[in-house]
Amino acid sequence: MSQTNQYILTWQCPDSSGVLAKVTQSLFEHGAFITETSQYSDPYSDTFFSRIVFDDRDLTVPIEEFSDAIDQLAKPLSISYQLRNKKDVPNIVVAVSKDDHCLVSLLTKWKAGVLPINIVAVVSNHRDCQALSEWHGVPFHHLPMGKDNKPQQEADMLKLFADYNGDLLVLARYMQILSDDMCEKLQGRAINIHHSFLPSFKGARPYHQAHARGVKVIGATAHYVTADLDEGPIIVQEVKPINHTYTIEQMVHLGHDLEATALSHAVRLHAEQRICLNGDKTVILA
Repeated sequence: MSQTNQYILTWQCPDSSGVLAKVTQSLFEHGAFITETSQYSDPYSDTFFSRIVFDDRDLTVPIEEFSDAIDQLAKPLSISYQLRNKKDVPNIVVAVSKDDHCLVSLLTKWKAGVLPINIVAVVSNHRDCQALSEWHGVPFHHLPMGKDNKPQQEADMLKLFADYNGDLLVLARYMQILSDDMCEKLQGRAINIHHSFLPSFKGARPYHQAHARGVKVIGATAHYVTADLDEGPIIVQEVKPINHTYTIEQMVHLGHDLEATALSHAVRLHAEQRICLNGDKTVILA
């Protein structure tokens, strides 16, 4: 098989008859060889979502010209889209505090080639994860957080994100609440892991809250960051059955595995352009 370039086209627009046919017809006319496709029509928001993977084995024009053709098609149909070469994986900046279990999972899966990402930096308000980051060859930046320096600390973090050409900020148990301004600047480009099955037990000490309520399952939720604490669009949730014999400590330890799994899965879905925002929810094009 000859060497080809693969491209991912993820798009959404107001639903109408024939919209998918119009897009695929354009791909056909330009020689795009479709290898994967998924779509969903939401009857509540009247929005159509689609993800198409194609290669350039028969492409009749340069990819830049093909992109221009898609752009011209998108305007009258009110299509918003993202098109990129599959090899151009997103640059990830990971923010972490003291707990390292989510960071360990991301670094390990990235190094193993399981996650199609490039972890370019780790930032933290503590130094606990510095040795781990540097052992993996990832630059570590210590940005301490005090009572009076939050605006400057966040400005420094945003500058690092820009300096590393970051595409996604991953909050891997980063135990600080981002300001509304930072949430707005990173809209759709920041994923958080919350150690509970949202929308239950928001905020601090969710395992303690869950234990007090005698829950029979515990969970973890990966979601996009918004100014509303722990209320961003949900991407992935993981759960595990428990019973009355579990202590808070046992719930915390079990929860660590759920958190790491959910966050890594969410990052992979984002990196593969499988997530579309649909109001306060997400559509996952698997």
